[in-house]
Amino acid sequence: MQTLNSKSKSNNNESNSDAERRIERLSLHLNPIPHLSWNNIEMENCSRGKKLIVDTNSLSGYMRGKHREIQEKIFDYFNANPHLQTPIEISKDNHRELCMNQLLGLVREAGVKPLHYVVNDPAKYFAILEAVGSVDMSLGIKMGVQYSLWGGSVINLGTQKHKDKYYDGIDNLDYPGCFAMTELHHGSNVQGLQTLATFDPITDEFIIDTPNDGAIKWWIGNAAVHGKFATVFARLKLPNYDAKGVSDMGVHAFIVPIRDMKTHQTLPGIEIHDCGHKVGLNGVDNGALRFRSVRIPRDNLLNRFGDVSRDGKYTSTLPSVNKRFGATLGELVGGRVGLAYSSVSVLKVSATIAIRYSLLRQQFGPRDQPEVTILDYQSHQHKLMPMLASTYAFHFATTNLVEKYAQMKKSHDEELVADVHALSAGLKAYVTSYTAKSLSICREACGGHGYAAVNRFGSLRNDHDIFQTFEGDNTVLLQQVAADLLKQYQRKFQGGTLAVTWNYLRDSMNTYLSQPNPVTARWEGEDHLRDPKFQLDAFRYRTSRLLHSVAVRLRKHSKPLGDFGAWNRCLNHLLTLAESHIESVILAKFIEAVQSCPDASAQAALKLVCDLYALDRIWNDIGTYRNVDYVAPNKAKAIHKLSEYLSFQVRNIAKELVDAFDLPDHVTRAPIAKQSGAYSQYTQFVGFQ
Repeated sequence: MQTLNSKSKSNNNESNSDAERRIERLSLHLNPIPHLSWNNIEMENCSRGKKLIVDTNSLSGYMRGKHREIQEKIFDYFNANPHLQTPIEISKDNHRELCMNQLLGLVREAGVKPLHYVVNDPAKYFAILEAVGSVDMSLGIKMGVQYSLWGGSVINLGTQKHKDKYYDGIDNLDYPGCFAMTELHHGSNVQGLQTLATFDPITDEFIIDTPNDGAIKWWIGNAAVHGKFATVFARLKLPNYDAKGVSDMGVHAFIVPIRDMKTHQTLPGIEIHDCGHKVGLNGVDNGALRFRSVRIPRDNLLNRFGDVSRDGKYTSTLPSVNKRFGATLGELVGGRVGLAYSSVSVLKVSATIAIRYSLLRQQFGPRDQPEVTILDYQSHQHKLMPMLASTYAFHFATTNLVEKYAQMKKSHDEELVADVHALSAGLKAYVTSYTAKSLSICREACGGHGYAAVNRFGSLRNDHDIFQTFEGDNTVLLQQVAADLLKQYQRKFQGGTLAVTWNYLRDSMNTYLSQPNPVTARWEGEDHLRDPKFQLDAFRYRTSRLLHSVAVRLRKHSKPLGDFGAWNRCLNHLLTLAESHIESVILAKFIEAVQSCPDASAQAALKLVCDLYALDRIWNDIGTYRNVDYVAPNKAKAIHKLSEYLSFQVRNIAKELVDAFDLPDHVTRAPIAKQSGAYSQYTQFVGFQ
């Protein structure tokens, strides 16, 4: 009994001792040894380099490019018209009316004509869209519905007669319109749409019908309140006199008036209902449309890719339903380009707010010394600095996408069309998913003040969330990218030429099919790890490895499961492949942007940020590289250590990097992100004098 008591006391003493040691260590963490100041510790850990001197104006000029003037015109217009600025608290109905007034003011007072740029200068249009979305995301989406979707469908899917009739009315907002594609039962699977457009040769009209509730057009922007027209996607049905029935010619687009031009009353045969209050974007009036034998003239068929004559004969320059469908959707790819580009602007705003606040807010620090800013904590740097690097990476990747899209619209080059289609799908999916996650991280990084509506994270997060779904669900879009990669893989082994975006696979796949180099796998010097060639090779090697392995898996599973079953069995693998490919494209464009930067100080800053982006991504997937001995253990450790060091270095110029986004206080609007007097403006907002 005494022995047991002795053991019990001994164990208690050990437990007390352990607890005391833990308390002592925690105390040292919160109150470091007096003679080691915070700055000394940082200097000791980060003595390899000095803070860069960044010319913010040069960096900003390089990033914003030639469209800076039109964006500043938009910012200045809304700053000069406070009645058009969106308040923190606003009802759904008031927000919708404000949003329409904002758009009218932009077009009729400020003189910005978006449709002109949709047709003649797409890059400038996307710059306008970015600026407008920074003012109010609902306004950006409403403008996109009017000009990219409704206007774009008329311009891109119609012929000259449609442009002559509708262009001016769309441009000056006399003809507000909708884009009625999505149905209750069908979204991503556009070929499965059920709305019918049956040709009546007796009256020379199409009859638009909603055959069942599943075919009700749903989530149609501009439909609930303001729209007078809709581009309706429906299955074209033509009389087949030989078979004494009807022929289904596939999905086509039709202009359908939905409200009277003078009275604004809903037209006969059309039923419109409000989709109601949404998680976000409540300035956009989404509605649901049902059609009951609505007759429209034959000329209302948008007939660029297929036409119907007076006697009901169908003609097209494209030989099949699939070819016509592909051409139709190909002309609508601008919506995805715009979403990817706009998502980056949301990321810029949220990163600016979070980083400025993190440089302002002070908390804890060495004993008897001033508190330090929360961005001086390594954990905070780990949250925000790779995100800042990603924002820069995404900026250059989406800017390149916009340039490619503009070239495509001018040249109509088939290879460029395919390139833009794949890139827009992948970047839209990848960037919007990343931004959605980052918005929550930014809110958390600002603590309780990030939860205040006035500091905008709630509205930014809610408004942006749907970016992951519309213009193509992200998971579906990534599958499209994976399918394109597999086609290129097949071409590579059949001796065919690879499309522009996939050229790297030719050499990278050969590298993958051989064994990793055991010498370079151990190189861990900083010069080597910061070499763009090493970084890009690593990204591309991973993509090639994933592509080869998923091709083998699909072949293995296709016999017992069939093509669809094999695809579903490998789906997560395919999504990872698509994301890896997009990351490779993003890094390649970032490296090009760094090398093309004309200002030495801006180039040095971009190089630092690019290195952080690359090494952070490699470290996040280090298991993949270790599994195939592409990176030895000592090199993996060096990558991790260097990425943490680069985060610290980027933190040192974080203010300059967010200032280079050139977002005025009246655009970011969050009191905690004000460039001066942030706390005083915050306290004034809640009522203190």
